[in-house]
This record gives sequence, structure tokens and C-alpha cells, in this order.
Amino acid sequence: MRTRTYYRGPDATVVDDQFIWRTSSTSITFLVPDLRHVGLVQAPPRVRPFAPALVVLTVFAAIAGWTLIPDPTMYVAGFLAVTAPVVVAVWREPRHWELHAQYRNTAVVLYSSADARVFNQVSRALRRAMEDTGRSPWGYGLAAA
Repeated sequence: MRTRTYYRGPDATVVDDQFIWRTSSTSITFLVPDLRHVGLVQAPPRVRPFAPALVVLTVFAAIAGWTLIPDPTMYVAGFLAVTAPVVVAVWREPRHWELHAQYRNTAVVLYSSADARVFNQVSRALRRAMEDTGRSPWGYGLAAA
């Protein structure tokens, strides 16, 4: 019997009976028939780990400029005007969409992506794979949260 592929991409693969999520360090495989209560969740934005260090470096550079330049007011104000938008832009990671489910009675994150288009393709492929396993339409429980 041939295996049907619903989605194949760089970070996820959905086939008849398996959902494979490839992260940067590992690959996680879930059996589709063992998934229950699958839901779509939009995770809140998170602070990037290097953002506070970037703020400290910016403040340090402004203080150094203030003490080293003979007429520092305009130079430091210009420096802060240029760097402040950059710091604000990189302060938070973008929102992530996540697929949550119960897998063998354990709550898990099946998949996460910041790209809404790719996330929708993966979730739609998983929905189709779950529908094709033969369960009733009410048995797979895929709902937006």
C-alpha cells in the first residue's frame, strides 16, 4: 500500500499515519491515530533573549558618546533617535501559531510557526490526514482556540 503525503516542507511532513515536526535540533514524530483534541493557538509574542543586552549596549554607547564628544547633546540625541527604533523592532519575537493536542493522554505542542501561510498549510494537511483515518468527523476535534 502506498503512503499518501499531505504536506512535505522543510520543517514538517504529514503522511497517512504520521506527523513529523523537524526542529533545528531534533525531529519529533507523532502517530496521527493517537492524536486527540487538536487545536489551533496563537501564542503571544515573546521577548528575544538578546534584547536586554542590546538595550544595555545602546545606553552604554550613548553614555560613552556623552562623555567623549565635546558638544554631545545633538550627537547623542541623533544616536538614540537612530538606535531606538531598531531596539524596539527587535525587542519581541513575532507571534507564533501553534498546534496543540493530546498525544497518548499527554498535552503536547505538535507544531509551531511564525509564518501564517505555512502554518495553515500544515494544519490543513493534518486535518485531512485525521479525516482520512476513518474516524467520524466529530472524532478528531480540530478547533480554533
